[in-house]
Amino acid sequence: MQASGWNVCVVVNEERVVFGLLRAKELDADPKRPIEEVMRPGPSTFRPHVGITEMAKYMSEHDLETSPITTSDGRLIGILVRDDVLAAAQRQDERTTDE
Repeated sequence: MQASGWNVCVVVNEERVVFGLLRAKELDADPKRPIEEVMRPGPSTFRPHVGITEMAKYMSEHDLETSPITTSDGRLIGILVRDDVLAAAQRQDERTTDE
C-alpha cells in the first residue's frame, strides 16, 4: 500500500491476524530473504474504539507514519495514517472549542 510518500505492508495469516509490518526499509531488503526475517514483528495496533486524539498523540510521540487497526483478537481492519489522524484530531479540537 502506498500513499502520500509512505510504504507499508501488513503481514497477516489466513484469518487476517496481524503478525508484523514491512515498512519502506524492510521492503527494500533482499527479495530472497523470507518475510519472517525482515518484518517487524508484533507492531503497535489500535482498536476501533480508541479516540482520535489518543491515536494522534501516540503516533506523534512514537513517530509512526502508519498503524494497523485491529479487532480485539488481532484481525486487521485497516491502516491508520498519521497525517490523516492528526488532521481529524485538529478538526475535533476545533469543533470542541467552538461549542
